[in-house]
Amino acid sequence: MEDLIYNTYNGRFEKALVDEIVSSAKLVEFKEGDVLIDIGRYIKTVPLLINGAIKIMREDHDKGELLLYFIEKGDTCAMTLACCVGDKKSEVKAVAENDGLVAMIPVSKMEEWLGKYKTWRAFVMESYNNRFIELLGALDNIAFTNMDSRLYNYLLEKSQVNRSNTINKTHKEIAEDLNSSRVVISRLLKVLENEGKIKLNRNSVELYPPRD
Repeated sequence: MEDLIYNTYNGRFEKALVDEIVSSAKLVEFKEGDVLIDIGRYIKTVPLLINGAIKIMREDHDKGELLLYFIEKGDTCAMTLACCVGDKKSEVKAVAENDGLVAMIPVSKMEEWLGKYKTWRAFVMESYNNRFIELLGALDNIAFTNMDSRLYNYLLEKSQVNRSNTINKTHKEIAEDLNSSRVVISRLLKVLENEGKIKLNRNSVELYPPRD
């Protein structure tokens, strides 16, 4: 498994840093649906994603969950970094989108590397910037985009993250990700099918490539 870390980060980080990641990381395999980080818990390790994809969610006990963004191979979670630095409880939930592998780095190492390696500092700042842009996109979707467009954009992103045109989700699961109701999502999915953008199957949605 050490080779996976070298293959993912060699060239992006100094060799000395990659060696430190290998020596200090705890490799954790996860399955689709596993909760890797939960709301209200202190975070003692920083995740570096080696394989797979993880969705970052906000949760409201009354209104359900809302998808914020995905992290993929080579990424980390900026909100996790912020909680580690401030020794705060997590305000997000990280759920495995599919099977994968993550390298968990002790918080002490993260802080040490910020002063020791330029590439690590650049990686952390880039992660903050990328996640901030994605959060703005999520906010724009909620504030300015109709649910039908939000739904279609969600399907496109799921397809890209999973590298498949088939989204293996029920209408209820999609509704939960978008903080909507199953009835609304089912109706909008049918509209998208009538428009020739998707095909509805039992417990899955087949996405057709966007037309020019």
